[in-house]
Parts: sequence; structure tokens; C-alpha cells
Amino acid sequence: MNHLQEVIAKIEKARIAYSRHQVIKLVAVSKYWDISQIIELYEGGQRAFGENKVQDLKAKSLELESYPLEWHLIGTIQENKINTIISLSPALIHSIDSLKLAHSFQQRLEREGKTQRALLQINSSREESKSGVSIEEAKEVYLSIQESCPNLMLEGVMSIGAHSEDKSKIIKSFEVTKEIFDSLPNAKTLSMGMSGDYELAISCGANLLRIGSALFER
Repeated sequence: MNHLQEVIAKIEKARIAYSRHQVIKLVAVSKYWDISQIIELYEGGQRAFGENKVQDLKAKSLELESYPLEWHLIGTIQENKINTIISLSPALIHSIDSLKLAHSFQQRLEREGKTQRALLQINSSREESKSGVSIEEAKEVYLSIQESCPNLMLEGVMSIGAHSEDKSKIIKSFEVTKEIFDSLPNAKTLSMGMSGDYELAISCGANLLRIGSALFER
């Protein structure tokens, strides 16, 4: 049994507390789910799904190609997977984590005559285990990608909340990301918040959430 409606109710409560004008998108992270669970959520009204691994994105999107689903790539990207990613054309890539990776995408997108929507990942918690550009470099890297990678269409930023039991540390990592987001020209997507912290992320201005285990308890 899924908890989609319960999660949506919590999102709505947090959204209204933050701003009635805020529009929030939910990406259901389906990396641990089988096809039947994705279909169950689809039948409940969910349309956007996210995968961490390129091979899983490929397998599930092909198996479910008769359904009008929107696929997001949210995991760390290896350069040798770029051609496969471009061929799959995900709706949004959340995890461009360096200028080097952006340039690799640009070269191949330009060669293929394609464009790709993407977000810059920021390591806002300063944790060594996390990918992403540093807080200090984020704006400069973002603007550089916008200027030098026209086929990689940056539309905002993504971060993962601090791995901590201390809510203030989690909130701080989200607030830092929001400050950077607000400083970027024409940025519209702020991807923050997962199953354990999405309500905090909404309170800090997130408008795109990546929720997995809260929708189907493992």
C-alpha cells in the first residue's frame, strides 16, 4: 500500500504555511520499487519519477513507455554514461556537479543537436560524502555553465540536506541553497527535500521534492 495521499497532505500543509502562492512538484524516487509499484502511484495521480542510476532509468522508462510518465535523473553521473543519458532525454537532470561534467554534456549535446534541462548540484552541507560544487563557487560555476553550455539548459539548483539529527543543521543547509538560488538570474527550480526532511525543505522555499521511502515504506 502506498502513502501518496498522506505525503501530499503533508506537502500541502507545509506549502500553505510557507506561501499559498508556492507551487511544489513531487518527484517520486522509484529506485527501490518494482514496476507494479510505479503503476500503483501512477494510478493515484503521480506522474514524475526519479532514478539514481542510468541503467535503472533506461530499464524502467522503456518498460513503462506506454505510460505518460516524466523521468528525472537524480543520482551522481559518470562521464561514460553521458551518451546513454542523452539518448534517454530525461525531463530534468538534478545532478550536474561540476563545470567539467557540464562541458562534457555540452560537447555531446551539441554534436547530437539536442538540448537538456538540468540543475546544478550544490554541496550545501559541506559533507565529503556528497557530490556538488561548493557554496563559495556555486554562483560562479552556475553562470559559467549558462554562458559556455547553451545546450545544457540550467534552470536552478539542487542540494541534499545535511545528514544530521539536528534540525538546525538541516535547515541551515537548505537556507544556504535558497540564498544561492535567489541570487541566480532566471533560476526557477529549487530541488531540495527528501523523505526525512521535505517539510523542512518546503519551509525554506523548495519547489521540487524528491521523495521515495515515505511513499512506500520498505
